[in-house]
Amino acid sequence: MTDTVQYGLAGENPGQLRSRLWYAPFVLLLAVACMSFATQRTADYFQHHAALGSPFLGDFYFPWMVFIWKQAFLAQDTYGFMAKAVSDSQLLYLAPQYLIMASWLFFSPRLKGNALLHGSARWATEDDIRAMGYFDGRGVYVGGWVKQLTGFAFLWAFLLGRPKERHFYLREDGPAHAICYAPTRSGKGVGIVIPCLLSWPHSLICLDIKGENWSLTSGYRKSQGQVCLRFDPSDASGTSCRFNPLAEVRLDSIQAIPDCQNLATMLVDPNGSGLEDHWSKAGFGLLSGALLHCCISVRAEQGRDATLYDLSCMLADESKTITQVFEGMVKYDHKAALEKLYPTTPGISDCGLKAHVFVASAAKEMLNKSENEGSGVVSTVLVNLSLYRDPVVAAATSACDFRIADLMNLDSPVSLYLVISPADIDRVKPLVRLLVDMIIRRVCAKMEFADGATKASYLHRLLIFLDEFTSLGKLQIMEKALAYIAGYGGKVFLIVQDTTQLANVYGKEHSIMANCHVRIAYAPNTIETANQLSDMAGKTTAIDKKTSLSGSGMGLTKSASVSVSETARPLLTADECMRLPGMMKDSSGNVVRAGDMLVFTAGRNPIYGRQILYFRDPVFSSRAKILPAGAMPEYPGGVSDSIYHDMPYSAGPGRKAPEPAEKAEIIPADAAGESLNAYFQ
Repeated sequence: MTDTVQYGLAGENPGQLRSRLWYAPFVLLLAVACMSFATQRTADYFQHHAALGSPFLGDFYFPWMVFIWKQAFLAQDTYGFMAKAVSDSQLLYLAPQYLIMASWLFFSPRLKGNALLHGSARWATEDDIRAMGYFDGRGVYVGGWVKQLTGFAFLWAFLLGRPKERHFYLREDGPAHAICYAPTRSGKGVGIVIPCLLSWPHSLICLDIKGENWSLTSGYRKSQGQVCLRFDPSDASGTSCRFNPLAEVRLDSIQAIPDCQNLATMLVDPNGSGLEDHWSKAGFGLLSGALLHCCISVRAEQGRDATLYDLSCMLADESKTITQVFEGMVKYDHKAALEKLYPTTPGISDCGLKAHVFVASAAKEMLNKSENEGSGVVSTVLVNLSLYRDPVVAAATSACDFRIADLMNLDSPVSLYLVISPADIDRVKPLVRLLVDMIIRRVCAKMEFADGATKASYLHRLLIFLDEFTSLGKLQIMEKALAYIAGYGGKVFLIVQDTTQLANVYGKEHSIMANCHVRIAYAPNTIETANQLSDMAGKTTAIDKKTSLSGSGMGLTKSASVSVSETARPLLTADECMRLPGMMKDSSGNVVRAGDMLVFTAGRNPIYGRQILYFRDPVFSSRAKILPAGAMPEYPGGVSDSIYHDMPYSAGPGRKAPEPAEKAEIIPADAAGESLNAYFQ
């Protein structure tokens, strides 16, 4: 059994002490044997003469007799035989001891420190990465890892002129969420975004600023039988799909009230700063009631779903004063309207009564305010609804080409690209925020159980892939939902430029990073991010050996002493983080080498990896070259699919929205994508 040093320098242990105790009797026995050897040789030389005395046993004399004979008969030993016998025995005595000393010096433990005293951080090995499941070939791409060839593999590669290293792709298919820190132009698009979108076999939502991801990946996803939707509310060509948020209000149930309140929160707070002032809070109360009134009245009177354009026009009706609008909300019989719309729905009368009380209370509250205060509240609401009076945005929200339930329950997976032109991002951001908020809330609305465990209530998992995540402002529902959306089949992948950008939007005490178990980082541009990455990598123990010489003269007259000390150092310092090699380009701008990257997984050793370059992979490259979904000569950028209408559409009056897709037979989430795995490897 080997003794283990727990801390400090390697020193004595019980095994070493026992070996020294056994050495003393060994030396004593060796001395007796060597003296006996000299005595017996001398006796043989003198042929056991009587003058030597009597042996104590047969022909054997006491071992020390040689020294007595040497003093008594030295003059008669003319040939010096006794002296030679004694010197030979001395050599026989010293030789084993020199051999033992040399063996001890060679095999004894070297002076060393404890490599784990100040920290045990290290980079993940191939076995570590395999244990993480990143070599399984399924899920989202989180980066790459390079294995240096050794031994026969290196020799074979050298003889064939092949690379001396192998680049492995790392993929994660569990429920864990991921976040990537990647500055502008660092290669996140070619290394993370495009590979993920060209391989994820289930449904997805992708925030696609500039529309590059749609152009490069929608064609392939469409070729695999998926429904590819492009929602661009600033596109006037009619090739974008439409989505009417008010069509998702469940008027036939008591859920209509919370649905309207959630919508009102996003409409009154378009930037996610919170309902902090009086005007925003009062506007929330007004807008919640106005939304429900507009949805019920338009559906009852015009047979279609109300739109945000309808709501804006209702509150800014030129033919009525705002007081008349509020009085109309109080007098309107919402109960009768809902009973007429849903005559067979159980409990609809009670729902209608509660809806009327909710709407009338909101209107009555406004009627009770002073003229100035009421005017301020109405102005706050109308300012936030001004976006939806834009004819292009009004057309984009006039009907539904998909319903939220379709994303995870349609027969085929659905890919929804949220395209925002950089020129319009600040203007249309409230609508995109509203859509993302509604999707997350509806996805997490209900969990089913069977046999003492959760049961998948969806056909397809949903990847929420938000590049430039902070461009949407603060999404409070996202920060909260990260803790539980995985249980509903959702997987979130966020990309930000650095930790500072994330903290500026969500505050320093946000929980987003804590709920993302996979964290990916390219070379950062800010020292704050570098410091955080260094802390995440952890500390390791550096062993420092020092040799000092003492004494005068040269060579063997000097004595050497060795001291060992352990010190802590980061596995990767902050400046080393900032100096991570990035993509290398030649004079023509062509990429000649992928950059390095870091992958942190909760509870595992960090991975020092290398980026993926999709355009260097023949499989990815061929997939990316497929024309965008719906591409045709007159629409080279592609045309969005529509689950319910013909495309491209022409702007017109609102139409009755279809009902959501019926829930299909529930199957396990993992099995839902098995039929497509062959296409997405």
